[in-house]
Amino acid sequence: MSGMASDHNNSSQEEYIPHYLQKEDPFASKLSREADIIAGFYLTIIGILSTLGNGYVIFMSSKRKKKLRPAEIMTVNLAVCDLGISVVGKPFSIISFFSHRWMFGWIGCRWYGWAGFFFGCGSLITMTAVSLDRYLKICHLSYGTWLKRHHAFICLAIIWAYATFWATVPFAGVGSYAPEPFGTSCTLDWWLAQASVAGQAFVLSILFFCLLFPTAVIVFSYVKIILKVKSSTKEVAHYDTRIQNSHILEMKLTKVAMLICAGFLVAWIPYALVSVWSAFGRPGSVPIQFSVVPTLLAKSAAMYNPIIYQVIDCKFACCRPGGLRAKNSLKKSR
Repeated sequence: MSGMASDHNNSSQEEYIPHYLQKEDPFASKLSREADIIAGFYLTIIGILSTLGNGYVIFMSSKRKKKLRPAEIMTVNLAVCDLGISVVGKPFSIISFFSHRWMFGWIGCRWYGWAGFFFGCGSLITMTAVSLDRYLKICHLSYGTWLKRHHAFICLAIIWAYATFWATVPFAGVGSYAPEPFGTSCTLDWWLAQASVAGQAFVLSILFFCLLFPTAVIVFSYVKIILKVKSSTKEVAHYDTRIQNSHILEMKLTKVAMLICAGFLVAWIPYALVSVWSAFGRPGSVPIQFSVVPTLLAKSAAMYNPIIYQVIDCKFACCRPGGLRAKNSLKKSR
């Protein structure tokens, strides 16, 4: 019986044909022309705001690049990733939505999928590094004071190497990039999991190393920070003004980091859930009109961060005149 069941599963996997290999044109839009136009305008607004906002953050940071703290260097890297998504990726999808079909063929599809995954993975791993920095600075001060600028640059090299590796793995024949079911965008080929065990292993590896593990580290770090802050608030009140000001600066940086991570996860988790369902659920069970909404929400993630910097009134913590004084006070207090 078990042999018959395995034969049935193997035959069902062999019979599965992903949407982009079926008879119809995989790059033709499956949405109405009106829906494509609305999506095109939406992405245009998102792209403009993201480019201006992240470009402003990078410009202001470049004016005092030699004085940036490690956490601020990481946040500059996050702005670079967000700007990369906006400049490299969004024009492809905007043109395609307005054209009512993907206009750049399979080569453009694979490039677009690679760029989106590369910068998206870079953003999430950068936020993971920022959360660990905040965790060490708040919960383990002896380790936190050890972190210097050159450690931040080493961390940047690891982040870019990590993102490059996982974004390039599909080109080694392990996975692939493919059109979305609605036709006017491309992504990782989640549908490989429906076709073979190797495809399932590829999708599970991507999910663990590029989503679940980094998210778990982020959640762990900020939960520990919240618990530490609750237990140490009364202690800080008894310290002198310099230590209190240093504590306030660290907490503002932590609030910025927490909101950035929350915005990123809120934008990407719906897309991740739909992708997992597409990979392991019943084939064709996700309606095409429904699948486009999480995709558009995920594409808006790059716009949030510059807004968060201003809402916290930290102005990236490096554009304020008092930022350097607080930094010196922090060193003395430690």
